[in-house]
Amino acid sequence: MKFICIGKNYSEHIKEMGTEKPSEPVIFIKPDSSLIQKNSPFIIPSFSNIIHYEIEVLVLINRLGRHIDEEFSSRYYDKITVGVDFTARDYQSELKKKGLPWEKSKAFDGSALVGEWKDKTTFDDLKNLEFYLLKNDEKVQHSNISKMLWSIDELISHSSKFFTLKIGDILFTGTPSGVGPVKKNDFLEGYLNDEKLFSIKIK
Repeated sequence: MKFICIGKNYSEHIKEMGTEKPSEPVIFIKPDSSLIQKNSPFIIPSFSNIIHYEIEVLVLINRLGRHIDEEFSSRYYDKITVGVDFTARDYQSELKKKGLPWEKSKAFDGSALVGEWKDKTTFDDLKNLEFYLLKNDEKVQHSNISKMLWSIDELISHSSKFFTLKIGDILFTGTPSGVGPVKKNDFLEGYLNDEKLFSIKIK
């Protein structure tokens, strides 16, 4: 299992990060060791002083695929949820300045939180899903997947040109604006269409 993650997929997030809109989806990979085990906390790694939360909509790949045409992308996932891509922002900034890959800041052990999976058939409109993140009961991120620069189907098709999609792979579709730091004892809760699908303590 691998995490296929998308960067810069919401215009407002691109603006808050002070970067340019890409001409095609930005993709990076997290290994399976990035997964935070169920009911476990997020542990701030010793190598970073600035860890940011990034809530995202996730889909679970349910069949093997390569070079998938966009019109068939919807056949390749059947479950959806929200999760968090935890990012060592200070480390990422240093790596970017040096022109180096920044997997160390994104793909470290325990950097990927996956919420409770929901069957996609439970949603009336998969192109109009609201999601948001609460930090200590305060709403800090809130968006709708209709604001994505590239839709889920487009992302599945594009990703499959470079990586074979396997059963159990998870696609992180990008974060909206509002990203920010976490500290010890913070408590995060993630919602999709007003249903809470995860909660996690920061340690």
